[in-house]
Amino acid sequence: MEEQEPKPPQKTATTKTILGILWFSLITTSIKLLLIPSYHSTDFEVHRNWLATTHSLPLSLWYSDTTSPWTLDYPPFFAYFEFILSFFARFFDPTIVDLHKGLNFEAYSVILFQRCTVIVSDFVLYYAAYRISRKTGSLQKCLLWILVIWSPGLLIVDHMHFQYNGFLLGLLMLSISALIEGRDLVGGFLFAVLLCFKHLFAVAAPVYFVYLLRHYCRGGLIKGFGRLLVMGTAVLAVFVAAFGPFVYYDQMLQVIQRMFPFGRGLCHAYWAPNFWVFYILADKLLAFLLRRVGFNVERPAASFTGGLVGDSSPFAVLPQISPMVTFVMVLLAMSPCLIKAWRNPQPSKIARWIAYAYTCGFLFGWHVHEKASLHFVIPLAILAIESVGDAKHYFLLSTVSYYSLFPLLFEAREYPIKVTLLLLHCILSWFGYSSLFSGESSSNSTSGSLKKGDKLRSNSDTVSSSDKGKFDIGWICKSYLLGLVVVEIWGQFLHPIILGDKLPFLPLMSISVYCAFGIMYSWIWQLKFILASA
Repeated sequence: MEEQEPKPPQKTATTKTILGILWFSLITTSIKLLLIPSYHSTDFEVHRNWLATTHSLPLSLWYSDTTSPWTLDYPPFFAYFEFILSFFARFFDPTIVDLHKGLNFEAYSVILFQRCTVIVSDFVLYYAAYRISRKTGSLQKCLLWILVIWSPGLLIVDHMHFQYNGFLLGLLMLSISALIEGRDLVGGFLFAVLLCFKHLFAVAAPVYFVYLLRHYCRGGLIKGFGRLLVMGTAVLAVFVAAFGPFVYYDQMLQVIQRMFPFGRGLCHAYWAPNFWVFYILADKLLAFLLRRVGFNVERPAASFTGGLVGDSSPFAVLPQISPMVTFVMVLLAMSPCLIKAWRNPQPSKIARWIAYAYTCGFLFGWHVHEKASLHFVIPLAILAIESVGDAKHYFLLSTVSYYSLFPLLFEAREYPIKVTLLLLHCILSWFGYSSLFSGESSSNSTSGSLKKGDKLRSNSDTVSSSDKGKFDIGWICKSYLLGLVVVEIWGQFLHPIILGDKLPFLPLMSISVYCAFGIMYSWIWQLKFILASA
């Protein structure tokens, strides 16, 4: 009797991976369903109005309608996305797509429908997490899913505050996954699609351009030009599909004006924890000192601490900052990784370069929202399962970044939720990294190493001897993270008792300034790593 051939091990591993990701997705979806009645911001009404706008008006009026102050300002693919959702919304409850229903329409049917659309769209992120973790060991796989799928930042921003970052970051991670696997054409195509959903992801466009030009379009003049033509055609086809109808209706100028509202000012009402926090503080300190010694320093017409945006001259002493200045600063900060990508385009490093580009955009960009930290925190999770150094960096960065999102949920009933989510993230990350980086080398962990190829490590639950070392962030980082507790106790409990209604901006400012130190450290750490790498 012939022996029955065993099933290929790859099938078994793939089945286990699929079942695992489904289990993680089920748990996360259950949590998201429980969060449906929680607080939501004005972004909720923004997206409801976009449903109504795209459903009620012809395409030629989507970017010119002013029925609501929450006008459509995302690229066309997102408008098409809202248009498709609007048909389901109409059958769910016709009032959802009523353009003249008024502001802050909060019927339970509206809340339920919009919350569910975010939950369903997150399956793009789940698929991306599956794709990018297929070549890893089981412990690495689970840890990556915890960091991405159970991200407290995504739960806070998308499923409470209300946005679609999980869906968009899923597209980004699919693009990164394709590049890591050497499928450059797919990676470039997906990034073009992402840009037509949300243009703020364009910060990483220089990295994509340089990398694809040097890695995909190589192989001699004729072959290189042919590949450039193929890539250009694919990207152009995406943009034609997105913007073509608006060119036809002579609406492109209106679309561009909506997408790039530079009049909103350098900083958001709640300062993102970036470089400009220190610039603002320096201006205020200089103005205060100059007034004390007798100089007549005029106060700006509107103050950053007043919670206003769109100020044309908010600085009293230091030079005013224009959008062009921030653009140049972002490019200069990004230039080291662009040079590295030009000289030696390696698929194994593309995730790091993309994350670094988004860090530069967050630190030095124009009118940056605090939520934009997700653009680099989520991609860095890919690297955090590869080496103990990246794990230490990610633990600090993700904790600081997620804590900086706390002011988005300011109602008392959400306070225990956001604190619990952050604590769970820290606990799971700590124990996950401690198990993964136990300080012992693994005898079977050489296959698929990033040192030898461009794929994530596989067939191992521990890292190779080259990454040997215990996971311990050190006393300086521990002290800094304990400082977050001090900042939170001050803003949440001591400030109301000691100062009452005085200096109401101080708690928010304290969070921005303190977290900005952590984000700046992360940028410097990433820059040093990139400069030191081959």
